[in-house]
This record gives sequence, C-alpha cells and structure tokens, in this order.
Amino acid sequence: MQVSIGLPSTIPGVPGDLLFAWAQQADAGPFASLGVIGRLVYPNYESLITLSAMAGVTRRLRLLTAALLAPLYNTGVLAKQAASLDALCGGRLTLGLGIGNRRDDYEAAPGSFGQRGRHFDEQLALLKRIWSGASLNERVGPIGPAPIQPGGPELLIGGRAEVALNRVARWASGYLSSETDVQRALAHYQRVEAFWKEEGRGGRPRFVGITYFGLGKGAEEHIQSYLRGYYAFRGPQAEAIVKAASSTPAMVKETLRIWADIGMDELLFWPCLASLDQVERLAQLVEG
Repeated sequence: MQVSIGLPSTIPGVPGDLLFAWAQQADAGPFASLGVIGRLVYPNYESLITLSAMAGVTRRLRLLTAALLAPLYNTGVLAKQAASLDALCGGRLTLGLGIGNRRDDYEAAPGSFGQRGRHFDEQLALLKRIWSGASLNERVGPIGPAPIQPGGPELLIGGRAEVALNRVARWASGYLSSETDVQRALAHYQRVEAFWKEEGRGGRPRFVGITYFGLGKGAEEHIQSYLRGYYAFRGPQAEAIVKAASSTPAMVKETLRIWADIGMDELLFWPCLASLDQVERLAQLVEG
C-alpha cells in the first residue's frame, strides 16, 4: 500500500512559506502523493492554485485533489486548468473529484445544490471530451493544452451514494473514499467493483482512502480542536472522525495495518497540526 500526505492548507492561518517547506520535505520522503482538500466557504487555500505552486517545488510526488468540488467550477475552465497543471508538473496530477454536501459552498459559488449530481455527470463527459483533444462542438474548437497523461489526468471519484459509486466505473480510474470507518469504506469499494464489472472494464479500480493524524506533544488536543471545527456541520458524526485519527506512533502503525489488510492501494494522511515536524514524524513511521 502506498502512503501519502496532505498539505496543512485547510488549517486556518497556515502561512504559505510553511506549505512550500512542507511540500519540499514530503517530496524527499517515502510518500506517493501530496494532497489538498477542496472547500469554498472555509479559510483554506484553493486546490488547483495550491497544487500549481507546489508543482514548482516538487519533482517526484503526485499532486492529488481529494476532493475538488467540480460543480463549483466552470467546466471548460476546469478542463483547461487541470490540463495545464498536468502538463506543467510532468503528468503528476491525480484529479479527485466529488460534489460535496454543504449548501453554503453552492450558495457562494454560486451553483445549484439540488442539481449538483446531474451537473457533475455532464461535466465528466465534457472533461473527457476536452482532454481527448476533440472539438468542443461544431462551433467551438479544441481546448488545450494537451495533458501529459493520455486522455487527461488520472481521475478518482468520491461519494457514498449508489449513483456516485457507479460514476467511478463509468468515468474514473479509481474510487476516492472519505470514510474513516474501514468496513464502510470497504463496502463502498466492493460496490464500485461490482459496477466496474457491469461496465465490462478490465483490471480493477484503484482504491484510495483518507485518515487523519497528529504526532508529538499536545497532538490529541490539536486533533480534537481542528476536526471538531472542520466537521462541526456534521454534528455528532464528527466525534467518530476524531476517534479514528492517529495521535501516537502506535496508532499510525495500526492504521496502516488495518487499511492495508483490506486491500487499499493508497492511504492519504491528513495533518491536524500545521507544524513542519509532522512530515518527518510520519515519514519515520512509514519507513520503519
């Protein structure tokens, strides 16, 4: 199982220079990808702009959006932005997409919260068309540049509903799970596998998941404060996310074991502390 690390770009008040240093240190470590989270009504850095900046200070890491809320974006512009980033970073972009479940993000964009799933389906078809190099329609020509990866950036799709799991089989290379509960994540992935077979696709979908961590003095308190604030809109469900986060080396090791045991391909650790030592602390446990 590959192990990846998120940027602390969703931790309120984190300075830009820390993000650059974090990315450089992660690039020198054992991690597969560098991830960012997409939100609009929150003091985080915008995903594609952030990864574009990080592309300039990394050489090896894949750059992962986990996940970008696609219906908040103009589709033609999103296609061009993603293709541009993929070309500039040498084909290292993995585009994790979803629709989210916060109405305030759609009010701010603005966009239709009620129609976001239908709009997302239309976007996926159009993104694939643009990245293939085809003309947009009979009046509008192709939108470039051509992405480095044939057919466009590696595409992951997240979500829990049946229609979301079916989208993975129709459009993506793999499933991006936001579940911190191992058995629920596995059940969703198994439904993706079933849809994958129904679509007649060969091989198997990639299985990518997330977890949270914080290490060192006061880590547990930082985890609780950050996650309870970030997931306040989920009410009591936020406590389950807090409980699943790793605050000690032993918990990180156990988390790695249980996710590897269910066959996950890549596990992304999101930081709950905006402190540069977190990169080295996690790297030592991954390498050990």
